[in-house]
Amino acid sequence: MNKTSLLRWIGALSLTVLTGCVTTTPVGTANPIDPLEASNRAMFEFNETIDRAVFKPVAEAYAFVTPQPVRTCIYNIFLNIGDVWSMFNSAIQGRQVDALNTMGRILLNTTAGLGGCLDLASARGAQRIPNDFGVTLGVWGVSSGPYVVLPIVGSSTLRDGSGKLVDLYVNQVGWGSTVSNIDLRNSLYGLEAVVRREALLDISNVIDRTALDRYSFIRDAYLKRRSAQVRGPGAEAEALPNYEDFEAEATDRKSLGIPEKK
Repeated sequence: MNKTSLLRWIGALSLTVLTGCVTTTPVGTANPIDPLEASNRAMFEFNETIDRAVFKPVAEAYAFVTPQPVRTCIYNIFLNIGDVWSMFNSAIQGRQVDALNTMGRILLNTTAGLGGCLDLASARGAQRIPNDFGVTLGVWGVSSGPYVVLPIVGSSTLRDGSGKLVDLYVNQVGWGSTVSNIDLRNSLYGLEAVVRREALLDISNVIDRTALDRYSFIRDAYLKRRSAQVRGPGAEAEALPNYEDFEAEATDRKSLGIPEKK
């Protein structure tokens, strides 16, 4: 991430803080972008409690005992596997250029990048194009529906929640089924969950320090980014960074100017 991108990121972050304040709705008043706000906030607090008790401590322990190069390697491998699903979604959305670019990333990182351990494509300036079936449904004209907070998963919409079921089956269960050893397969699922959470540790700490209303902050960032992904190439560059999804820039801590956790 260059200096211009960093400034854009910081500006977007500040804008979201203000947006979070503006979009917080008085009790008893329906919020058009979040008609289920009362139940969503209750689920959000439940998820936060689980996260503070289980996921965050485990992720912090993983970060403490695992050297940064090893964490980066594991993280990149999972991203490289996920790029296959992103490529497929770009293709069925009719975004063939994105699909071809993602295919190029996969081939380069899988071969010269040692199975994805080294993200050589990003080092050469080829940015990752994250994609999923929820975005595909949006491109196909399916309305997002109301914003919802899912148990454990977190931010979603009615459309994205349906898409996540397909994502889970194909992108997690799908590659997991290639591992015949059940104990190893479950260990890999668990490792991926820890890696996903560890990748967001510093970003979530930034939100904790910055957002006046953490719920609104995350909701607005999620909705803006998902809308940008559906609109297509160029639109996402104007959107906020994704604090809920597994994203390459989330662990690029030095580029963000955020000190590494000790």
